[in-house]
Amino acid sequence: MTSTTATRRPLDLLRLVLRLDAAVTGANGAAYLLAAPLLDDLLGVPSGALRGLGAFLLVYAGGLALVAARPVVSPVATEAVIGANVLWAVGSVALVVAGGFALTGVGTAWVLLQAAVVAGFAALQLTALRRP
Repeated sequence: MTSTTATRRPLDLLRLVLRLDAAVTGANGAAYLLAAPLLDDLLGVPSGALRGLGAFLLVYAGGLALVAARPVVSPVATEAVIGANVLWAVGSVALVVAGGFALTGVGTAWVLLQAAVVAGFAALQLTALRRP
C-alpha cells in the first residue's frame, strides 16, 4: 500500500458517507414534498409542514452532494454537516418529547427512526473525518 492509497482511503469513506447522506436526505425530502397529502394523516404532521421540510431537505441534500463532489472534501464543510445532522437528530427527539404536532404512533416511530439514522450519519462522518 502506498502512502497515497493510505491517505485517500479515509477521504473515500467520508465522500461515500456524505453521498449516502445526500441520497437518503434527498429521497426523504422528495417524499415529503410530493406525498405530503398522503403522509399527513399517517404521520400526524400537516401537509404544509411536510412540504416545507421536503423543500428544505432537498436543498440540504444538494449542499451535501456539493461537499462530497469537491476534489478535496473540506473538513470545515464536513464539520458543518456533522453539526447540522446532530441538531436535526436532537431537534427530532425534542419534537417527540415536547409533543410537537399531533404525531401518530407511526409518526413518532418515524421521527425517532429518522433521528437515529441522521445521528448515525453524523457519527460515520465524524469517524471518517478523524481517521488518520
